[in-house]
Amino acid sequence: MKLIICIVQDQDAGSLIDDLTEKDYRVTKLSSTGGFLKSGNTTLLMGVDDDKVEPAIGIIEDNCKTREITTSLLTVAMPGDTYMPFPLEVKVGGATVFVLDVEKHIKI
Repeated sequence: MKLIICIVQDQDAGSLIDDLTEKDYRVTKLSSTGGFLKSGNTTLLMGVDDDKVEPAIGIIEDNCKTREITTSLLTVAMPGDTYMPFPLEVKVGGATVFVLDVEKHIKI
């Protein structure tokens, strides 16, 4: 048995959870926040049999695509000057997936 920990953007989470549950994966959803853009993320926890790991990763890949957004980074030109917005292209989306061995699984 494996534990899949999957971190995705909030806007990708709904369709991903729908597709996973449609394929009989049990999913626990946790709200989380990204460190760089401070934007909302969703962390999914799934306990799966070893032979179902690759199909689950395939579903994640199908639902979580990387895309570019433009955001502003505030900079100071000189001491005492005002903050000036600086446009910055950033890649968002996709998924970060961890697959861990499960030593023991108890379902009560």
